[in-house]
Amino acid sequence: MAQSSRAVVIGGGIGGLTAAAALHRRDWQVTVLERARSLEPVGAAISLAPNALRALDVIGIGDEIRDLAAWQGDGGLRTPRGRWLARTSADAAAARFGGPLVLLHRATLVHSLAAQLPPGTVHTTAAATVTDPGDTDRPARVTTADGELEADLVVAADGINSAARGVLFPGHPGPVYAGFTTWRVVIPVPGAEFASHETWGRGRIWGTHPLKDGRVYAYAAAMTPAGQHAPDDERAELARRFGDWHDPIPAVIAAARPEDVLRHDVHHLADPLPAFNRGRVALLGDAAHAMPPTLGQGGNQAVEDAVVLAHHAGALPAYTAARLPRTTAIARRAVKVARLDMTGNCAVIAVRNTVLAALSLAGPALFLRGFDDIAGWRPPYASGRAPVGNR
Repeated sequence: MAQSSRAVVIGGGIGGLTAAAALHRRDWQVTVLERARSLEPVGAAISLAPNALRALDVIGIGDEIRDLAAWQGDGGLRTPRGRWLARTSADAAAARFGGPLVLLHRATLVHSLAAQLPPGTVHTTAAATVTDPGDTDRPARVTTADGELEADLVVAADGINSAARGVLFPGHPGPVYAGFTTWRVVIPVPGAEFASHETWGRGRIWGTHPLKDGRVYAYAAAMTPAGQHAPDDERAELARRFGDWHDPIPAVIAAARPEDVLRHDVHHLADPLPAFNRGRVALLGDAAHAMPPTLGQGGNQAVEDAVVLAHHAGALPAYTAARLPRTTAIARRAVKVARLDMTGNCAVIAVRNTVLAALSLAGPALFLRGFDDIAGWRPPYASGRAPVGNR
């Protein structure tokens, strides 16, 4: 690709920065427009599976992220009283998938991605609008407060409420409420000793995982009408909903300050888009296929999107062909998993727990097999790096 080819990336999140880095490595001139005042992400931690780590290998930071992150897998699924339903192993997961599942703070990943870009690439406080998607015979046009930009490629990584998606597909209904809300915290919890776990209750889940820097990442979710908020503060709401669950959940809640707790209703794109591109504009990440977080694949799929898009940057229909079927299938599976782990039906919970326990007793291979087609994905072009095994 000639150096004169210009790409504009709308959105400086994980997907947008990965796309910018991947395009830069392929000699595109890239500009990233982020409407926020900084790249510091509003969020908590992110789990990266081997599929996303292989994508990060393509842009040269896979090993860096593996070193900065905590390996996941030693732990499992529990009931609110603490009984283990299923046990998992980090080594077994790494052996099966050709690499580890890891966990790190989103800010760490964002900083590593931004460091791959030349100075001056990222512009903050730079809201942008697609005013013309362009075509084979004309560039795309993006309007900002400072004027209009022309580009051979526009990457719309502007999130679940993507304005660019509305320009490309004005008839699409957009995101819908998934039926549950989430809470997240990243805090130190002095004296807490625990194995990573996700705990499934009746219409509620909780997860607790250690980060490599010594802090604890915890998340929770509950079925609730959209738009609700705690009458006092969200830390108190967590105590009401989860304070009598097994250790270390009460200790994590007690260690959190009200301002540490983030709460967000979960929305997703229930209706798949007809394509991820129109003209010279390509949608990426949540703008293209927002999904519930129940498979931990939202950010992972954005990273996959980014390296595939860079590979097909001159032929965007090929990008759609490569990404639409895969992300649609994963998004639908995430919805099904949400129905299973967030169910309030006691009979369904009893059957679910029995099946999970039986799968765990059968061994890690059977328990992990359902994730093969997700974690086993590989980029469409070589990164020059061998898969990571146990270490």
